[in-house]
Amino acid sequence: MPKPKNKQQKLHVKKGDEVVVLSGRDRGVRGKVLRVLRSKGTAIVERINLVKKHTRPNPQRQIQGGVLEREAPISVAKLQVICPESGKPTRIGRRRLEDGRSVRVAKKSGATLN
Repeated sequence: MPKPKNKQQKLHVKKGDEVVVLSGRDRGVRGKVLRVLRSKGTAIVERINLVKKHTRPNPQRQIQGGVLEREAPISVAKLQVICPESGKPTRIGRRRLEDGRSVRVAKKSGATLN
């Protein structure tokens, strides 16, 4: 996915959303979004795209050395939000409420996402 032209562009995923991975090594796996990096168009998802990081011991910071597994960012183009009502992957639309607020809406069921 190309980088967003401006850093204020809204993405279809937010922190706390449950998503499913569409392609890659973790295809079909569901997880919770921990963090969204809008400027890069990526997200960090719980237990998805795990990489091994080798760390050196640092006694001053109470860090033990060894090999750690941590989540790496994954492109938001590879993620699809799970509908809260049906529990199935759905595309996201936007709708304006009568009070002027914009909310995310699941295309399949019409349910609003917080």
